[in-house]
Amino acid sequence: MDRRKFVSTTALAGTAGVLSACGGGSAPAQAECPTDAPGFEPIEWKMVTAWPRDFPGLGTGANRLAEYIGRLSNGRLTVKVYGGGELVPPFEVFDAVSRGTAEMGHSTSYYWKGKVPAAQLFCTAPFGLTAQEINGWLYYGGGLELYREAYAPFGILPFPAGNSGTQMGGWFNKEINSLEDIQGLKMRIPGLGGEILERAGGTPVVTPGSEVFTALQTGTIDAAEWVGPWNDLALGLFRAGEYYYTPGWQESASSIEAMVNAEAFAALPEDLQAIVEIAAQAVNTDMLSEFTYHNSQALRTLQEEHGVKVREFPREVMEQLREVTWAHFDDLAADDELFARVLASYREYYEAVTPYSRIAEQALMGLRPDPG
Repeated sequence: MDRRKFVSTTALAGTAGVLSACGGGSAPAQAECPTDAPGFEPIEWKMVTAWPRDFPGLGTGANRLAEYIGRLSNGRLTVKVYGGGELVPPFEVFDAVSRGTAEMGHSTSYYWKGKVPAAQLFCTAPFGLTAQEINGWLYYGGGLELYREAYAPFGILPFPAGNSGTQMGGWFNKEINSLEDIQGLKMRIPGLGGEILERAGGTPVVTPGSEVFTALQTGTIDAAEWVGPWNDLALGLFRAGEYYYTPGWQESASSIEAMVNAEAFAALPEDLQAIVEIAAQAVNTDMLSEFTYHNSQALRTLQEEHGVKVREFPREVMEQLREVTWAHFDDLAADDELFARVLASYREYYEAVTPYSRIAEQALMGLRPDPG
């Protein structure tokens, strides 16, 4: 499916047709399609998520996606959202959508590396693309076409549907001064970041967000990365971890996905297909904006009200982990043909966009005065 052609023709024409037929426009009293009109059969979908219900940014982003679909379709397609564990456990969202237990899922693709190793790159990569860079790759650099190819054997159609931006490095109960401090470190860290940690001598642990605080507080794990200040504050991780590290080398950006059962999507009329696509794209932009704002506010709260001091990982450690990262990518590519093709596309775009980002945003950020 050519995303740009799909949006520009089906989406705009189909949605315009719906709005026209339903009295769309700028008139103050906009008419609505009567839901009790002859032949009107509302479609009801279920969306399962990997997040606690209403969790800031992630859970509310799923809610907003469902809301947009319902509003844009004027009730012709409604989506009921289930938090992680309410209908299926968080790490069974992929299977639920694949088998049709739910028509939609809201999650992040690195949870499914056991099924599709290449899926991790559609979310994030250690030392990888930023949020706006990964959107460029997905929407215009061929990433989304590869994404859909990867999920097609499972009967799933993925859509980018959110991004939490660059992560923090995480909460630690031991200081990191050299790569030796990674040896034996038990850390909640999923995806490729977890694989790099393991390759460097640590022990990655994957737990749902609802269990991170307890695991860190009880010493089941020594460190945890979750998302960033906003979500870390919501989970109270500052009460369980002593040291708060930056940068989030393991997740330079975290793209969130909406998964749709392919058969359910194909059964929709074209205008409703367009609405699902447009709603996902709207939430993708909205979530990143929301995280950018709230992360800045939450970081101030953590520092000023809870006395949190942010530490930087030693540069030597970052450089060593970066070397481990690219070597690991090459090993994965050697073992998996799809991963090799996705990595080649990702790396080609990475090498093209980095010089521009460096002379544009990075140069400008370097001119900002230190706060306070």
